[in-house]
Amino acid sequence: MTRILLVEDEGAIAQTIEFALRAEGFETAHALNGRDALRIVADDAFDLVLLDVGLPDIDGYALLRELRRSRDLPAIFLTARHAEAERVLGLELGADDYVAKPFSPRELVARVRAVLRRGRAQQSLAGFEHDAEGRRVFFRGRQLDLTRYEYGLLAALLQRPGAILTRAQLMDRVWSDDRDSSDRTVDTHVKTLRAKLRDIDAGADPIRTQRGLGYSLQVD
Repeated sequence: MTRILLVEDEGAIAQTIEFALRAEGFETAHALNGRDALRIVADDAFDLVLLDVGLPDIDGYALLRELRRSRDLPAIFLTARHAEAERVLGLELGADDYVAKPFSPRELVARVRAVLRRGRAQQSLAGFEHDAEGRRVFFRGRQLDLTRYEYGLLAALLQRPGAILTRAQLMDRVWSDDRDSSDRTVDTHVKTLRAKLRDIDAGADPIRTQRGLGYSLQVD
């Protein structure tokens, strides 16, 4: 069964969302704040997180960074902030969707299904098979022997195929706990990743350098 974590401090809104999700067959868990969300995720696996931006102890943007330190979790932000800059920030941080309050529960469920469908399609993208729960990636049917940071880098690219991720975005997603790293760290790990992919398929070049910007995963 698909499991969804809802992080929402407004009880009435949380109750409505949980009812709508369970009516559609989703299993849900509810956290009132960021601290509880981190505790729940440490003990259980989830397929997606619905995340309120305005939490009482930590804002949703910072919480998403924390949640993704250990696993590549699809996320939809829920927020009363309607400004374009807020939406752009949420998407740049790697959120898969951004829903402004008030919203229709039926629309939210539809957005959840859309994000989950995209994630499942990406799992077999361009010769890759991504087992996010097991933190494993297969290429052309063979498991890649990846370091922690190589896995994080490849998982970030797999989550947003075709999109250009800047070095700063990759540093934030993958090396957030290593303040001594620099942009060159990203380039070094891309080089070692490419070598491991070519060990399996000598002609493979799915990770593309976008000069002056960052990297993307080729989806053709």
